[in-house]
Amino acid sequence: MNILKRQSIPIAFPGVLLGKIGFVLVSLLIGQWALSELTHFSGGGLGLIAIGCGIWWLIKPVRKGFDAPSTVEGWVSRCKEVLDQFEVLEDGAPLSLDLKEQRLNELAQILDRSDPQMVGLISSFGVELPNELQIKSALQAANPLKLCRPTPLPLSEDSWIWPPTFYEPDLIIYGLSLPLRAADLLWLEQVPEDQPSWIMVLWPDLNTWTAELKTLQAQLPVRWNERVILWSDDQEKNGLMMSSVRSVLEQPSKNIEVTRQRLLARLHSSWQADLEQVRRKKFRDLQKRTQWVVAGAVFASPVPSTDLLAVAVVNGLMIKEMAKIWSCSWKVEVLEVVAKQLVAAALAQGVVEWSGQALLGLAKLHGGSWLAAGALQALSAAYLTRVVGRSMSDWMALNNGVSQPDLEALKTHASELVAKAAEQERVDWSGFTKQATEWLQKTALDKRGQSLTLEV
Repeated sequence: MNILKRQSIPIAFPGVLLGKIGFVLVSLLIGQWALSELTHFSGGGLGLIAIGCGIWWLIKPVRKGFDAPSTVEGWVSRCKEVLDQFEVLEDGAPLSLDLKEQRLNELAQILDRSDPQMVGLISSFGVELPNELQIKSALQAANPLKLCRPTPLPLSEDSWIWPPTFYEPDLIIYGLSLPLRAADLLWLEQVPEDQPSWIMVLWPDLNTWTAELKTLQAQLPVRWNERVILWSDDQEKNGLMMSSVRSVLEQPSKNIEVTRQRLLARLHSSWQADLEQVRRKKFRDLQKRTQWVVAGAVFASPVPSTDLLAVAVVNGLMIKEMAKIWSCSWKVEVLEVVAKQLVAAALAQGVVEWSGQALLGLAKLHGGSWLAAGALQALSAAYLTRVVGRSMSDWMALNNGVSQPDLEALKTHASELVAKAAEQERVDWSGFTKQATEWLQKTALDKRGQSLTLEV
């Protein structure tokens, strides 16, 4: 299962921008009135101020979605919120206590981090790095340093993922030999952009360095253009080349604090991914239970219309329970609007027609001719519930942590969400048909039992 990234749906243009354009127009009118009625001038500073304020309001970026903390305390608070959500969702799980202790230990390890600063000297296989004494001598650091030299990175890898332990250093120096190898370029692309890092090129010939540097910079991403350090046989020259690294190391307290925040942000993201898996498991149980409740309601209804599903989904307990699973504080009215929008998108894409055709044989086979019509209607409603529920869960995951969802953006992205959900549910079509068969058999037995009771 792909884990959804934590982001909000892009904000629709009209709803936000029209309000700002209106503000600009009001600003212009007020400015014009102030100039003509108060100062009796046809132009001047007040008008420019009013126009300037209006333009600033128009182009000012809208902040919406996840607001990342800027302090260690803020990240700790966010992490504890996730821990609380784990505790609610994992209540009663056999491994919940062990997992809670493990997560608390991960948090404590980051918070207990202290002096000295850690510099990671990293390279891939085949690169001979300078020894620790040479590096420390070139850095000439006034503050204590801990130099770590992890196991060299492999030259061949199925998935080029930055090793977890490599996130821990406050600063990274990546040792590189020329010519540039493809493996090194792939590893350099994995270096986190928020982790201070430099490339140290091992090149003994100072006379040809300028030409080699230009060739290397043409091959590297732009972020490395000003972060390439020459390491040669000239120790004095090495010390000069390390000046940019040395200047960063002169602020140990700040560096360690920044590293704590970076590690906490990564821990928070990792926990959110794990939490999403727990939520999806809870949702699948809810989805399976709800779809047959809806199917039963549609089957028992004398009106043969899948429009009843909209009422069942919107007013049912599923979306309310989903809100609890995803810790959504949105009003019930908002959830109902979202559900209606997704139902409409699903019906427009022909989810009911497709599922009806696919289920026709199953309904006739297990329901009998007298049950076929109602069974087909009920099974289509159940499948539509699955699709709408899946798209609703995707939307909640994308907007998790957003205090007020953008309903205008939902109108734009509803079709996309439903199409993705329908495709995912089709992959599990065999599982749904197996559940449908069991439901049909149980329904048929219940109907026959009711008929026998009435005859007696």
